[in-house]
Amino acid sequence: MEVNIFDFKIEAKCENARAGILQTPHGEIKTPIFMPVGTRATVKTLDPQDLNNVNAQIILGNTYHLYLRPGHELIKRAGGLHKFMGWNNPILTDSGGFQVMSLAGLRKITPEGVRFQSHIDGSYHMFTPEKVIEIQNAIGADIIMSFDECPPYPATKKYVADSLKTTLDWAARGKLTHKNTKQQALFGIVQGGIYEDLREESAKKLMEMDFPGYSIGGLAVGEKKEDMFKITKFLNNILPKGKPRYLMGVGTPGDLLKNIENGIDMFDCVMPTRNARNGTIFTWNGKMIIKSARYKEDFSPIDENCQCYTCRNFSRAYIRHLFNVNELLGMRLASIHSLHFYLDLVTKAREAIIGGNYVTFKNKYKKILDMKME
Repeated sequence: MEVNIFDFKIEAKCENARAGILQTPHGEIKTPIFMPVGTRATVKTLDPQDLNNVNAQIILGNTYHLYLRPGHELIKRAGGLHKFMGWNNPILTDSGGFQVMSLAGLRKITPEGVRFQSHIDGSYHMFTPEKVIEIQNAIGADIIMSFDECPPYPATKKYVADSLKTTLDWAARGKLTHKNTKQQALFGIVQGGIYEDLREESAKKLMEMDFPGYSIGGLAVGEKKEDMFKITKFLNNILPKGKPRYLMGVGTPGDLLKNIENGIDMFDCVMPTRNARNGTIFTWNGKMIIKSARYKEDFSPIDENCQCYTCRNFSRAYIRHLFNVNELLGMRLASIHSLHFYLDLVTKAREAIIGGNYVTFKNKYKKILDMKME
């Protein structure tokens, strides 16, 4: 049976939690899904075979960083990002809006776009919604993002409302610019801070523009967790039921479980790999600080419930040793495990949704739900 590219089919629901399949030019994505972050065309310390081995279905690239180095035109000449980095499965690129926001003193926002200085060499650049789409068209990811202004937290309601007007204008301009619709799906980004009325306005106006999917931005930027969950639960009742929903930059394993319950389909976060490189590893029993002296003579695997390459072949004592002598293999093995854990978590969540027992599944893992990151 022929399928339409970017068709999204919901296979099962369990209350608000959804199990779906999203078609892309580089293969289907089974949701809910976690997307490892490959900021500069690589998931740090891992190669594409590592990613395949942990069952990564889709990874992320960063428009801002790839624009600065090596440059989108070079990537285009290389045959696109998939070919450039040797990854044959789906890729999503963000718009660079969050990175530009984080530059603070190095950028100026105007209705036209954002003028900013490179964090690398101080050179000046201009991102407009049209330019951002042009960059992402050249990079060639399967799913691309509208350019948005991501308001900081905390921010006044007036600031967030004014920012939202800019984001909606940029979304419309970007959609007009995007021509490669058969190969790249452009998602709109819902903004509005922690204010439900602004979130509703944002979602409804983006829905009028009829994007093939919708991202939720501006969360996990410092607000209370309860506010994040409140907004995703609120948007579940507004966003189209038949299109994918992507919660940007989230988060802890517990964040994933709770937001899947609120109807979110897609997630990304640097947390599993960044923390792994620093020696904090995620497991089914909570987080593990592998550098701890308690693991010096512990010859058991990181997690006896895990079947990843790391857990099948190496002990806690060995991985602790690698970190203590600053060997890169320690970072790689820890990253493999933590990404495998995240992807196993969403796979099991999907199975629970299909089985009709998602809430029971979620509540079973109290240690995961209560896991905090200092």
